[in-house]
Amino acid sequence: MEFLTTSEAADYLRLGERKLYELVTTGAIPCSKVTGKWLFPRHELDLWVLSGLARPAGMLIAEPPPVVGGSHDELLDWSLRESGSGLGSMSEGSARGLERLQRNEVMAAAVHFHALDAGDNFANDASIDALRTTPDLHDAVLIAFVRREEGLLLPHGNPKHLHSLTDVLAAGARMAMRQQGTGAQMLLDVLLKRAGASMRDLRRIEPPALTGPDLAELIRAGQADCGIATRAAARSAGLDFVPLVWENFDLAMRQRSYFRPAMQALLRFLNERRLRQRAEELTGYDPSPAGQIRFAA
Repeated sequence: MEFLTTSEAADYLRLGERKLYELVTTGAIPCSKVTGKWLFPRHELDLWVLSGLARPAGMLIAEPPPVVGGSHDELLDWSLRESGSGLGSMSEGSARGLERLQRNEVMAAAVHFHALDAGDNFANDASIDALRTTPDLHDAVLIAFVRREEGLLLPHGNPKHLHSLTDVLAAGARMAMRQQGTGAQMLLDVLLKRAGASMRDLRRIEPPALTGPDLAELIRAGQADCGIATRAAARSAGLDFVPLVWENFDLAMRQRSYFRPAMQALLRFLNERRLRQRAEELTGYDPSPAGQIRFAA
């Protein structure tokens, strides 16, 4: 992230330094004080300017409802409540969430896309690629929420001794599915292709589970032998967990939504100690990137 000094920020915004200091004093502009000096993140200044963009009456865009769509996550749901943001949630998977964001039906979408060419560490900048290639999202911004651990959820004690997707295929284990368009299902597709297999080679349990906790309940109830979800979902259900990848879990939104009071309340909360404590309690989370801008169109 590029930081500007006071004089550089004033030149960049074409403002006098006195006016800039007035904005700083009233808390009206994004900035940070480091060792007695004000610094201004350039990306944040861009978003700040765009958030006040005026359009002719015929170009007015309806404000989206205060809802975070996309992928389900326990830590995110808790944060929405504890932050006092007033934001609701609608868990339908990463792809569906991005579609709703595109249509202005949600204020943000929680996403964790995966692609075959994402690399061995599954840094999954496939989420950035998805934003770049989605029509009508030319004003998108991607904010890091956390990194989180995805893997195989298994019954307590791992009675079938499953330690990898190869074991699942070899044992003919019953695997719970997630719906198409979810990050977990994209991850499974990638892992199968890397193993030289396909969905046809799995003993699938249908219908698909809507969320990770729903999938965990299928396994806990003995209706499936395994499935892919987060470590936090496994812990909450008392299941065993075999780690597969660490992934980026992000919030995609339009730039004008970034400065809305509800979203700002949530983003401020990401810097609080309570979030880090809750992440540690749930397990399988790395909150260190929380609040960072990973991409801005």
